[in-house]
Amino acid sequence: MAEFVCKIGDASGRIFQQVETAQSEDEARQRLADRGFYVFSIRGHLGLLTQLGQRRAERKIRPQDFLVFNQQFNTLIKAGLPILKALDLLAERAAAPKLRPILQDVRQRVRDGALLSEALIAQGSFPPVYVTAVTAGERSGNLPGVIDQYISYLRVSTGFRRSLATALIYPSILVCAVILVMSYLVTYAMPRFASLYKDLDVPLPKITQFLLDVSLPLRNYFVVFAALVIVAAVSIFLWTRTNKGAVTIDKLKPHVPILGDVWLKSQIAQFVRTLSTLLAGGAPLVAALHTSASAIGSKLISNSIEQAAGRVREGESLHAGLSETAMVPPLALEMIEVGEASGALAPMLTSVAEFYEEEVSTRLQRTLVWISPAILVVMAVVIGFILIALYLPMFSLQVGSGGG
Repeated sequence: MAEFVCKIGDASGRIFQQVETAQSEDEARQRLADRGFYVFSIRGHLGLLTQLGQRRAERKIRPQDFLVFNQQFNTLIKAGLPILKALDLLAERAAAPKLRPILQDVRQRVRDGALLSEALIAQGSFPPVYVTAVTAGERSGNLPGVIDQYISYLRVSTGFRRSLATALIYPSILVCAVILVMSYLVTYAMPRFASLYKDLDVPLPKITQFLLDVSLPLRNYFVVFAALVIVAAVSIFLWTRTNKGAVTIDKLKPHVPILGDVWLKSQIAQFVRTLSTLLAGGAPLVAALHTSASAIGSKLISNSIEQAAGRVREGESLHAGLSETAMVPPLALEMIEVGEASGALAPMLTSVAEFYEEEVSTRLQRTLVWISPAILVVMAVVIGFILIALYLPMFSLQVGSGGG
């Protein structure tokens, strides 16, 4: 995916610039046209994009702060305050200090005559899902209702990710403990025992000799080994940041035993939750699909959704377009087909998201129930094997002394 600087105009005649993420200039032009914009020019600008990326990194909004802002903003709008007045209040009194300069920039753009959605796009710090939802709310005249939908979406999605992260903390600690203990035994304890047995001239059993043959080179070349591991890790990380690398890794993830299916369904749950929120807010289906694709962390699934959006634009139904990607589970496709047939697609997508979120949470908890003990057992077996191998020569030494 690349980013393009687009000079566009809206139905009111206002002309402005925004950054659009797409595979090509033609795709970016088509996306903007689908959202009702007139496209004057599209160009890639590395310097501008780098500055924009730096600005986004510096001004990244924490989900909790963003949730509080939307709750306050929506309360003020529902109370009858104009958007500009609400921004005036929040720009000076926002609970998060990092959010204040962002809101001040948005307020100034709205004061200069831009729509709220245009100001959010031009500012560049707001999630695409939020910007698309606000745009749909402005067009439908139901901005408070759309923000309510987004607040619910933000609560559920952040809560879901937080629960997943919390569930993985204990296994991660166990894995780190295994690595630290193994590193200590291999690089410190084993060489000490090797020196001791050499001084005592004790015959070594095969398993002890094998462990020492492995550990001593690791200790002698530990810096080189660590440097190679770090270089390999950084290289793989940078490769996964490219589109080709990310897609390759994502193709492997679903085939990982047990956790692969959990990962796939969590991505699908995020996609349908986002799509449901945008459709409920009044966003067009094709535009909502593009925005949902950009909100997905998986490049493979994101590209698949983009392809489905192209098929929907050409006249196919949503469930038919998604089925051709071979990424969406059959049950989700059947529920989406029923939602399209009944005219209740957004509520049905919400049901799909809730179903898969619950299934992912349940399966992950069940998996972690035995993963943690399994890590402990493997840790105990490996460390026990190492200790036995280290102390076996001691036993033979004692037996020899007793016999003498």
